[in-house]
Amino acid sequence: MRRLARVDQCLSSNLLEAELRAVCVRESVTLTPAALDWLKWVLPDRPLTSELERVLARGYVKGADASHLACALYVAEDPRHLTFLTLDARQRTVARRLGFRAP
Repeated sequence: MRRLARVDQCLSSNLLEAELRAVCVRESVTLTPAALDWLKWVLPDRPLTSELERVLARGYVKGADASHLACALYVAEDPRHLTFLTLDARQRTVARRLGFRAP
């Protein structure tokens, strides 16, 4: 959460909502209606084929992880100017290979 507190704006694909809601059900945690209001959703208007190819050319990640990375590439004019936050080590490695700052 400290990392999130340091960013000006947080963007995500709406796949994050499904992942978060699933975790809340698994952990028996109630997700409030406003819990995701701080996020700005990225909703691509086309298939992310070229971005997915770029992601997977840098290494294997699971489908959902590839989708998140492709979505980040979709919004990034230059990945070096965006921070990609993840707790997944493999996804972080691929994000760095793509040029994102990934602490």
